[in-house]
Amino acid sequence: MLLPLYDNNPKHRIPFQFVTVALIAACVAVFAWQATLPPRAAQEAVYALGAIPAVVFGHKVLPPELAWVPAQATLITSMFMHGGWMHLIGNMLYLWILGDNVEDAMGHVKFLIFYVVSGLAAVLAHMALDTTSTVPLVGASGAISGVIGAYLLLHPTASIHTLVLRFVVPIPAWIVLSFWIGLQFLNAARDSGVGGGVAWWAHIGGAVAGMILVPFFKHRDVPLLGGTRFARGRTRPQHEPRIRLKSGRARRPWQ
Repeated sequence: MLLPLYDNNPKHRIPFQFVTVALIAACVAVFAWQATLPPRAAQEAVYALGAIPAVVFGHKVLPPELAWVPAQATLITSMFMHGGWMHLIGNMLYLWILGDNVEDAMGHVKFLIFYVVSGLAAVLAHMALDTTSTVPLVGASGAISGVIGAYLLLHPTASIHTLVLRFVVPIPAWIVLSFWIGLQFLNAARDSGVGGGVAWWAHIGGAVAGMILVPFFKHRDVPLLGGTRFARGRTRPQHEPRIRLKSGRARRPWQ
């Protein structure tokens, strides 16, 4: 099993990625609130704020005491609910490692929109398997899967320091994240993802959405696939210095 711990991927545009930090803080705050509730009230909160396919698609109606928000609003509220400490910690670890670089590539506002849209795509991908399911879906995993997909296309060669057995090893992001995505497909093939447990297809849907959306949300001058800003064959910028060789021939710094 590979457990990402941190990356060495510098940011270039934004000195502080406050949207990433705010999302982590919101998820932690909501879970802290969940933890203060008595067992029955905590279960009611999951049913009231989790996304239940049968309720969202109108096949079922929640009792009035659990209808805290409109059914469609649970597509958003469910992203901030979690089923346990390990669920929360795992999600927040991935968001902390990867979210700052994706936010740096998109900017604050577009990153927030990207996060929400990826989360919506993830929830709907899960619900499409069984629109009559009465099992509530909770967690930020789907939205964070979108961040994983975006990071994979933006920084595939960045090193992610990963715990492998008892050793911390720098591994290219494309290996770590492709392994994670492949694992979701393997688990989805073994388990329908509906009726409890882990919503594997939500993870897959979020990751696919992230990869599709990233070209439209990133800044124009941010390259995909870890490319350099000035593509091969383009004219050298006028301000770029030349290096004078002893022979008198000028060459470009990268020659």
